Amino acid sequence: MATKVYIVYYSMYGHVERLAQEIQKGAASVEGVEAKLWQVPETLSEDILGKMSAAPKSEVPIITPNELSEADGFVFGFPTRFGMMAAQFKAFLDSTGGQWRTQALAGKPAGLFYSTGSQGGGQETTALTAITQLVHHGMIFVPIGYTFGAGMFEMEKIKGGSPYGSGTYAGDGSRQPTELELEQAFHQGKYIAGIAKKLKGTA
Repeated sequence: MATKVYIVYYSMYGHVERLAQEIQKGAASVEGVEAKLWQVPETLSEDILGKMSAAPKSEVPIITPNELSEADGFVFGFPTRFGMMAAQFKAFLDSTGGQWRTQALAGKPAGLFYSTGSQGGGQETTALTAITQLVHHGMIFVPIGYTFGAGMFEMEKIKGGSPYGSGTYAGDGSRQPTELELEQAFHQGKYIAGIAKKLKGTA
């Protein structure tokens, strides 16, 4: 039976979604792994989203808390709001009380990825504060550490991400994930999928 890795994200302007797509490709590159993209529900009205010039939502399906239990591993992604995960993703996690009560997600590996508006906008604090959500569910946090190799030490090019997970900088919204940031995202998907597969194999 295939190892299921769910890439679950919230994206307002498309930056997080672009990373999610590469993470899915990376995870799917591991033999025996089925990688699927999911969005969390939007909490803002169409009127508010329009005033914020948000990007149109893609056709990626909306996940429900019960569907989380089907996965063997996760990569959760979100933009940063004041150094923490966006409220939309937090609202979704707040709705997983049923999974928490039964510890349905305990022991499952989970990674994190994110987007910030600037270099000092919370690339590490967003991941660091999100770990509390994993802890209460009993999930195993899987950072990428420095497994991305030389790409982690790039100093000439602006690059998002950290040992906590892959990331990108949105700037004023016009900046898109760079080739190096996408390569890091692909690596993260492949890395976590490999770990999820190993853990499932020993279950």
